[in-house]
Amino acid sequence: MRANKALDLSSQSTGLPPDGLANPRKAWSRAGLAPGDWTFRFTPEALAEVEAIVAALRKDPLPTLLLTPEQFELPACRELMGRVRALLVEGIGFCVVDGLPLERYSEEEAKAAYWVLGLLVGRTVAQKWDGTMLYDVTDTGRALGYGVRASWTDAELVFHTDNCFSAAMPEIVSLLCFSPAASGGISRFCSIHTILERLRERHPKLLRRLYRPFYYDRQAEHAPDAPKVTYAPALAWEDGRLHGRLNNNLIRKGHELAGQPLDAEGAEALAALEEVMADEELWVELRMERGQLQLLNNLEFVHYRSAFTDDERHKRHLVRLWIRDRGRRGFDG
Repeated sequence: MRANKALDLSSQSTGLPPDGLANPRKAWSRAGLAPGDWTFRFTPEALAEVEAIVAALRKDPLPTLLLTPEQFELPACRELMGRVRALLVEGIGFCVVDGLPLERYSEEEAKAAYWVLGLLVGRTVAQKWDGTMLYDVTDTGRALGYGVRASWTDAELVFHTDNCFSAAMPEIVSLLCFSPAASGGISRFCSIHTILERLRERHPKLLRRLYRPFYYDRQAEHAPDAPKVTYAPALAWEDGRLHGRLNNNLIRKGHELAGQPLDAEGAEALAALEEVMADEELWVELRMERGQLQLLNNLEFVHYRSAFTDDERHKRHLVRLWIRDRGRRGFDG
């Protein structure tokens, strides 16, 4: 029996996927990729445009959230970020853009330039229920628990898609690295298309279970009187495009909050997911460095972060943008 109160997205399930892959480029494994496949660099022309953004703001300041690309001349940045978006949406689904000279800017100036670059990829949206648009990813010292997002801790983040419990998930996740951790904090990327192929081969019955709904913990990111859980399929297809809501931890917590024990087949399906995603042949591993942007297609690829350690000289600090062109700009879309 379904819980009385849940954000019900179960109708998003559109049945089983097409027989073939919508885009074979997305079903990659580690052996088929090299760093040149996912790495971009800021060109001198693009960096000059970034310098011009900062110079303009020093002369005539505006709040970052009021900035738009149309306020600046950005042909080189438009071309670069257009190639980035194409790789994310139609290609391998993740990339690194290297070479932003953060030493030239204050933190607020760098965030402003980053905001404008993000808008060249797509529409930025809220990352918390309170409307936060630029989100600092750093260890706040709080213990992981209900209402404390793992991005505010130094804990391991298992393979997941961001905001998998909202009505409209972010389509692209972007991170700017101000400072890496002293140790750890390694990123991994894995294609959900490749995961599906493995599950089709090894666990076809359990794969079908992923197209039926689960409960998800909403991590207290909602109005006080709103449901604490979402009810949605882990996998769905919309207009031929895969939409993955993958976060085994939030599913297990969601079933606890809903008072609905996870069914045996559902538990087996989550275990099968973990078995497949544990195969290091299926993922690429990277360490973010200062001045790098890291972007990911959040609907068709999962990402992971290893636990990390800070010290007095190295406190890990990233700034995140969520990008989504559909729905409203609020947290749930």
